[in-house]
Amino acid sequence: MKKIIVLFLFISSFSYSQFSIKGTMSPIENSSWVLLYKIEGTKQIFIKNTQVRKEGEKGFFELSLPSDSKTGAYRIKHSMKRNGFIDFFFNNEDIIFEFNPNSSENTIIFKESIENQLYSSFTKEIYKVQFTLDSLQSEYFRNPSTIIKEAYSNSLAKVKEVEKDYIRNSEGKLVNHFIKASLRYNSPEIFERPLNYINSSIAHFFDYVDFSNKTLYNSTFLFDKISEYVLSLNFAVDPEQKEEFYKKSCKVAIAKAKTISFKADIINYLVSEFSEIKNATLVDHLFANYFDKLPKEKQNIRLKNKILAQLRIAIGRVAPEITWFENGKQLRLSSLKDGLNYLLIFYSTGCSHCLREVPEIYEYMEGKTNTKVIAFAMETSDDVWSNYHLKMPGWHHVLGLGKWENPTARTYQINSTPSYFVLGMDKQIISIPETIDDLKFVIRELN
Repeated sequence: MKKIIVLFLFISSFSYSQFSIKGTMSPIENSSWVLLYKIEGTKQIFIKNTQVRKEGEKGFFELSLPSDSKTGAYRIKHSMKRNGFIDFFFNNEDIIFEFNPNSSENTIIFKESIENQLYSSFTKEIYKVQFTLDSLQSEYFRNPSTIIKEAYSNSLAKVKEVEKDYIRNSEGKLVNHFIKASLRYNSPEIFERPLNYINSSIAHFFDYVDFSNKTLYNSTFLFDKISEYVLSLNFAVDPEQKEEFYKKSCKVAIAKAKTISFKADIINYLVSEFSEIKNATLVDHLFANYFDKLPKEKQNIRLKNKILAQLRIAIGRVAPEITWFENGKQLRLSSLKDGLNYLLIFYSTGCSHCLREVPEIYEYMEGKTNTKVIAFAMETSDDVWSNYHLKMPGWHHVLGLGKWENPTARTYQINSTPSYFVLGMDKQIISIPETIDDLKFVIRELN
């Protein structure tokens, strides 16, 4: 009987054993909580949260995972305001790490965790040797020589040695999937021309990435690679050529999907990425050529409607209608024909930046006859505006009562003043300058 009880206690203890995740942040943030998520494709599955214990300038937290927890990529969010987070791998082991929350990705040090220590060591070592190889290639373009060719061959051998060592040392471990997929194609011979080097980098970018690998899918890895390929390997300066490169790279990335579900995930991811940089042209392209052709059950209509609403005000879009009375007549933005292009300014007489910049713009616009100005004043009343706008004759002046709650201001998604929009003759938005210097550059080019 005693043996049975002992065996039962042993089994129970084994069944309920847990793994711990301990973190130390220094300096400590204002946040007193951290949240743990499991990465599943494009989703973050909430697992649990815990409080941060403060001791002086440091913060400590500990989370536990049961022994039957899924292995894979996890994320801890430590700052809700800045969306601060750290990603790591869990594979049935305790994990202890330290980091600076102001730069968590670059400062994290794993004190305990064979998997994460190995991957962290790999990323640092491979970056170092790959950087040396790339530097030799760049130097060869500037100063071709036999010495650099020989150095390139020796450096390439070192890269291959590092790759081989880490693949061997990670055999049977979770991070082996990520180490193999992180390898880069390197030409056995140094390139003679930059264009050949660029074309090779693009053509071989996904050589080591297995898009059917579920371990890679259930992390940020595949989507990070897609983002790098689509958004970073773009060397065109001409805007139209750049758009074409974007479209081609999107087509290649989407074609990598092995299932309809994964294809939908990639499309949604790219739509969100281009929406983030306000590229309405590419968003429309992705919707028309890929999203809308998905099976209905795979179309995330809520995402589409949300992004289209966000991109009502974006380069390439026709500016929403504005109506106002001027000299006893009702005018419409869409019907104006007195300029080859237009500058739409949202400002307020209660804004110190506006009171400094708007007169400067008025002076700058003298002689810029191609561009007509519509100055939209966001006010609580017309007391100040009624006299202020008279100082700027020749402009179209619009009074928008309600200030931030003014319907037109809300339609244009105005959250700071002054805000600038440069429109073409057809009232299509061609630029959204963020600073007065950016605005002057655009206006100068149009006049």
